[in-house]
Amino acid sequence: MPTVVSGIRSTGNLHLGNYFGAVKNFIEMQHHHPTFFFIADLHSLTTHPVPDHLYVNVRQVLAEYLACGIDPEKATVFIQSDVPEIAELYLLLNMNAYIGELERTTSFKDKVRQQPDNVNAGLLTYPVLMAADIIIHKAHLVPVGKDQEQNLEMARTFARRFNRMYDVELFPIPRPYVFEGKDMVKIPGLDGSGKMGKSEGNAISLADAPEVIRKKVMRAVTDSGPTELNQQKPEVIQNLFTLLDVVSEPDVVAHFDKCYNECTIRYGDLKKQLAEDIIRFTSPIRERIEEMIADEVYLSKVAKQGAEKARASAVATLKEVREVIGIKKFY
Repeated sequence: MPTVVSGIRSTGNLHLGNYFGAVKNFIEMQHHHPTFFFIADLHSLTTHPVPDHLYVNVRQVLAEYLACGIDPEKATVFIQSDVPEIAELYLLLNMNAYIGELERTTSFKDKVRQQPDNVNAGLLTYPVLMAADIIIHKAHLVPVGKDQEQNLEMARTFARRFNRMYDVELFPIPRPYVFEGKDMVKIPGLDGSGKMGKSEGNAISLADAPEVIRKKVMRAVTDSGPTELNQQKPEVIQNLFTLLDVVSEPDVVAHFDKCYNECTIRYGDLKKQLAEDIIRFTSPIRERIEEMIADEVYLSKVAKQGAEKARASAVATLKEVREVIGIKKFY
């Protein structure tokens, strides 16, 4: 059965886009594959987070994924820095990664533009650490978004290169995991364009309180309203209807669609309904998140159990890597 590895960002606060995009499929995936989910706190160091924020963010992410339904009894859920073998494999893979190919990656070029005063080596070698995350568990499948496809292709390159250089078949060549037949809804942001994202400031977090959700939704971008019967909805309005589709009852969606087609729609009414439906959808998850965060004993147990399971896999792989490379002890 193929092994699946997926990294989880460590900047805190899942939003509706994450939930309907990947998390629902992660929950399904854990029932059918040996699955590793890790919180990528080492990756986040490229942006130099404040130490207290790093700890709080990792705890928040762990609580949120557990609250959404990731089951530590079915999947291996761990924190990246709890598995030092990843860092060692990252070092070893760096010896066979070349400056030119790393400088050409889209993610590196983007980060150079976004943070010109913090172009550190970690940003340059980010794809190497990602490769180590994946191949240390000999993963066959990796769920990735469009923005990570190039980095996965580089992980495939590094795995092939290692196998070729040392004339072994140690690492499987990981493939992107495609959620065939699954609902992969692209959740739009509240700013009227693009997808929902925390960094874009257009997201509704699963942990947002009801009053926060109401304020965010009421500020969502709209236009002046339809001027012709049955006219096509512009993107800013279709975005609201997309949100309505995923959180509201079909009759509610049909009602507002009818109002729009008849040029009688009141966006204030639509937003109020949308806000309440989002609150109804997210409240059980938010309450579970709050329970998880308050239960330090349980979070500690999950992290410890996940680290032990992940290290068992990582130690075995790294032992093979060292032997292949020729790193042997003299004592």
